Amino acid sequence: MSDYNKAPEELVEWNIKIEKIAREVGLDFFPVFFEVVDWKEMNMIAAYGGFPNRYPHWSFGMQYQELSKSYAYGLSKIYEMVINNNPCYAYLLHSNHLVDQKLVMAHVYGHCDFFKNNVYFSHTNRKMMDEMANHKIRVRRYIDQQGHDEVERFLDVCLSIENLIDNHGPFIKRRAEQEGRVLQEGEEAQPLVKKMKSKGYMDKFINPKEFLESEKKKIKKSQEQEREFPESPVRDVLLFLLEHAPMERWKRDILAMIRDEAYYFLPQMQTKIMNEGWASYWHSTLMTRRIMNSSEFIDYADHHSGTVASNGRLNPYKLGIELFRDIEDRWNKGRFGKEYEECDNMVEKKRWDKKTGIGKQKIFEVRKLYNDLTFIDTFLTEDFCRENKMFAFDYNKANNTYQITSTDFKKVKDKLLAQLTNSGRPMLSVVNGNYKNRSELYLKHQYEGFELKIDWLKEVLKNLHQIWTRPVYVETKFEDHEHVFGFDGKEHKDFRKEAQV
Repeated sequence: MSDYNKAPEELVEWNIKIEKIAREVGLDFFPVFFEVVDWKEMNMIAAYGGFPNRYPHWSFGMQYQELSKSYAYGLSKIYEMVINNNPCYAYLLHSNHLVDQKLVMAHVYGHCDFFKNNVYFSHTNRKMMDEMANHKIRVRRYIDQQGHDEVERFLDVCLSIENLIDNHGPFIKRRAEQEGRVLQEGEEAQPLVKKMKSKGYMDKFINPKEFLESEKKKIKKSQEQEREFPESPVRDVLLFLLEHAPMERWKRDILAMIRDEAYYFLPQMQTKIMNEGWASYWHSTLMTRRIMNSSEFIDYADHHSGTVASNGRLNPYKLGIELFRDIEDRWNKGRFGKEYEECDNMVEKKRWDKKTGIGKQKIFEVRKLYNDLTFIDTFLTEDFCRENKMFAFDYNKANNTYQITSTDFKKVKDKLLAQLTNSGRPMLSVVNGNYKNRSELYLKHQYEGFELKIDWLKEVLKNLHQIWTRPVYVETKFEDHEHVFGFDGKEHKDFRKEAQV
């Protein structure tokens, strides 16, 4: 069942038809609420990440200005937005032609089916519209209490590190709850040595200086061993900060909100290719077979081709829809399994058709169980790569241009998988919250062949220091050497790791 706001009668009638068709072909989605908005409202909603009731922040205004100028100059146009929620909320652009609205509605039902059934969305808050409104109220309350600039500065800090969460955290319990205490500002760890009772004039003989120093070192070493935490690296850096950083209550609450939102948006980053491919597959299938009339064909073809155009770069719509079509075709013809893989007769392989007819069943299974990384790793084949003319490219500093570096299947696939690992974000883990026994924070970057951008790293260190309030370090590989980059609140430092240990 759907609802509408400001929608023309013709659009309402078409939506009823399209929803019915979508259910008939097997799509299963939450109720969808459509709202028709003008381009200013659409840009505003997009700037807020799809949630008009989100907390205030300058970056949303900046994003709105960027989208509005891009639209005014004819550089871009947002046709629709759809929100993972129960019910789902979808926004249609008022100026769209009817054929575009039909295409978009069919596309939206594909997204809503994906939101409801893909396992990576299963942990997300299905009442996020309400939750975002709740976040807005709490942030506004803190603005009233602490002042606008103070809250916005802390939001800047939190948003700059919002991606330091555990991609697999919602499904894997990696550790038991950790214990540890952070020293307060100015506090130093002081090992205490218990002296033997003696008269004052005998003290230097009963408690000699060498013995006291030796005992002090032993205790200090023991304290270091006892107080190092966590026991194993923690991928969810935001959770570690929430548990152990010395923060005021309002700051802890804001950081917790940012972390909740980061986990809500996480599966959208993990399934961009699949999600857009699935929605494109269904808008294409429904439009060409059940919805579109002959007079709309040219406009539909023009707009669909624009959506899946490659332009020399990876287009998630294009790669996703073509891969779903390839899977459907292979499983319909039985082009999978040991017998097919071991067949070395190319003519026989070309004609291979066991008429298994399970393609549709297979793509529904794939949309349920995979994310982009496993989707590409499992189903991107050499034949697909060759037929779709895929290649790897890099930036050549010598001639200041991008150029093709390889068409080799393995290199193309490896490069694509590397871009998708951890949703393309660097993996940082907390390895010690009591570094040097001074409650300093030590993180380690999992080097996967890509160096961290130093400007980004410096900002992250600076902002982590604002929360942790003590020196912060990140160990990483840079220019073929192990480095430890640190920030002590005043200046950035770069150590070769050998000098630190």
